[in-house]
Amino acid sequence: MESQEPVAGQEPTGGQEPAGGQQAVGGQQPMGAGQPVDAQQAPLSQDRFTRWVYERPFWGGLWLTLGGAWILVTMKASLKVVMHVGMQGVAGYLLPTLMILAGLLILFSPGQRLFYSIVGVLCSMGTWLTSNLGGFMVGLLLGVVGSILTFGWLPDQDPRVSRRDRRRSAQRAAQDGPAGDPGQPGSDAGTAQAGMATGTPQAAQ
Repeated sequence: MESQEPVAGQEPTGGQEPAGGQQAVGGQQPMGAGQPVDAQQAPLSQDRFTRWVYERPFWGGLWLTLGGAWILVTMKASLKVVMHVGMQGVAGYLLPTLMILAGLLILFSPGQRLFYSIVGVLCSMGTWLTSNLGGFMVGLLLGVVGSILTFGWLPDQDPRVSRRDRRRSAQRAAQDGPAGDPGQPGSDAGTAQAGMATGTPQAAQ
């Protein structure tokens, strides 16, 4: 029997590679290989709310809003210690509503925070006469404190550093200071020697 030779351009069947050794078609790599992962995306999404809080008087607006809401809740209490002013005691509900509105405006429009804080403190003090003694003093205090925090808030403030952190930084500075000082006299002495060699003596500082 004559041995069959392979046809030109065809490889023998025994030389076929297994399916696992096939290369990617068109130079495409398998999914999940070589794809960069944005490691900073998660921290940025987590810090977005923190940046939003620090860009506005958050706690002042929040306390003012909570104070107005608390006063509205106490208006439905069973104990009625309220002096009705106007038609059917409209002021008893109007002032706490203005407090809530001022607090929300402080949170979402901090550009006019000074005006909103003044309106908030006036409405808070007015609830003492119109809305159950300012929500039994709780809503009154929340509104006043929130307005004061808003009035005293300043943008672009440096983060507060605790006394412990300041003490540690002072200790580190004291420890690092002597280590860097001995190098300075040596450089001054070298400068003086170089000046003497050139004929122009220089006084070492």
